[in-house]
Amino acid sequence: MPGETRRAVFAQPEWLRSIPTDVRLPEGARVVYTGCGTSFHAAQTGGRAVQALEAVLDPPDADVLVCISHEGETRLTLEAARAFDGDVWLVTGVAESPLASIASRVVVCTPEVERSWCHTASYTCAVATLAALRGEDVAWLPGAVEEALRAEVPAPAQPRVLIAGAGRDWPTAQEAALKLREGSWTPAEAYETEQLLHGYLAAVDEDVRAYVLEGSGRAQERALDAAAALQALGCETTLVPTRHPVVDVVFFQLLTLALADARGVDPDPIRRTPGSRWAAAAGSAWPI
Repeated sequence: MPGETRRAVFAQPEWLRSIPTDVRLPEGARVVYTGCGTSFHAAQTGGRAVQALEAVLDPPDADVLVCISHEGETRLTLEAARAFDGDVWLVTGVAESPLASIASRVVVCTPEVERSWCHTASYTCAVATLAALRGEDVAWLPGAVEEALRAEVPAPAQPRVLIAGAGRDWPTAQEAALKLREGSWTPAEAYETEQLLHGYLAAVDEDVRAYVLEGSGRAQERALDAAAALQALGCETTLVPTRHPVVDVVFFQLLTLALADARGVDPDPIRRTPGSRWAAAAGSAWPI
């Protein structure tokens, strides 16, 4: 049914209030996180993270592998879990799945399976759950997301979008670009702030709409430098304040909805409607 992405975006405060907060990772354990796509972006917010294919090619040396997979069926994440010589934990949206069957601990982080393929609420719930597993106070996040959802975020006129971020904001930049590509078919690119300043600017001009995640400390200083460089190229640039990955990504979810509306795009199927080239392309790589 159309409208599932929008429904999930605005359901986030309610979903976040239901995440488990009484589970902790083993004290002193060496932990690594893995996943694919949106789940890999969530994994990066936890700490040391390895993309699932890389974890298959070279299983990480750690005590615990935390897998993130909303439905517990992501094939490469399952391969990574099977290749890992240690404890496997799973952060997911369902209690029973192929991944759950081999995990020593299953943490269900959403009240239901997200019906849109342009995952939003399942992402923020996974990120908040990873924070809770590390002992972080997450009680304030639902209210902060509720506040963030009140923002008016207009669709840009430029045909291309660039998002930059560093440190804790780098996963947000990657997830933002993915949402824009999936949900509004916008050519969006994510760059680590410092990398952006080392050659990538050559392909930037006034046809690019830029968003730079502000960060703090040295990351903030370089974010200001990046914003100044982008503006010098005639690129309309917004410095986006940051608080927490769960809160910061909401701006880009709203941007995705605004662009989808402006373009007459349904974000839910991420362009994989039956019979389309995109459905065929996804199918050629087997279920992901």
